[in-house]
Amino acid sequence: MSFREVREYYAGDDIRFIDWNVSARFSTPFTKLFEEERELTVMLLVDISASSLFGTSKARKKDVVTEIGAVLSFSAISNHDKVGAIFFSDKVELYIPPKKGKEHVLYIVRELLTMEPKNKGTSISEALRFFSNSTRQKSIAFLLSDFIDTGFADSLKVAGRKHDLIGIKIYDKMEVQLPDAGLLQVSDSESGRTRYIDSSDYWVRQQYEKQFFDHTEWCKNAFLRSGSDLLHVRTDDDYVKILQKFFIGRS
Repeated sequence: MSFREVREYYAGDDIRFIDWNVSARFSTPFTKLFEEERELTVMLLVDISASSLFGTSKARKKDVVTEIGAVLSFSAISNHDKVGAIFFSDKVELYIPPKKGKEHVLYIVRELLTMEPKNKGTSISEALRFFSNSTRQKSIAFLLSDFIDTGFADSLKVAGRKHDLIGIKIYDKMEVQLPDAGLLQVSDSESGRTRYIDSSDYWVRQQYEKQFFDHTEWCKNAFLRSGSDLLHVRTDDDYVKILQKFFIGRS
């Protein structure tokens, strides 16, 4: 509830809302009027670490994040809500406070398209802590990331208690299953480490797939314990259908 105005007191008004300062000034009772705050605040927490540049099918993870972020932003302003954004790597790279208006959303979309991180790593905990400390009003927050990180469960719980938090995990099909392509040189885009793996080895492919699903299960449980939702979007999925199904189920 937010304060709207002060008017003269009428019989039947709740005496708890009498404004005694105004009443004393005018020598007649006045009461405060409130109205329900229907305006929402939508926050985008956008992972722009180096791993977001990976993609082997229709698009990179960064491209899908950009599209989803733009759709959510324009949906917010069409509903007359405020929207803001936090871009992060292993630190918060840019904070855009929530505002209304088409020009503001175009600014967010421009940053989604062009933002270049200063650091390559990922710290979801850092982004969540910054979000919890900087956003006092309850918000609907979308955390867009591939979640290639660990140790953010506690920060997720803190943010989930205060805000309506929705994680959107973006992944590529090559992160699930290695092709049978012989000896491959692979590198970690965030740490820069390089190694060789034998992708024709059945055990190597099995371990690779198991590691992906183990981490996916860990993320799922972390969001569940925090009372938050988690969606999974592959880079070649129709993310519109996934979002529609999610919001229809919620309503």
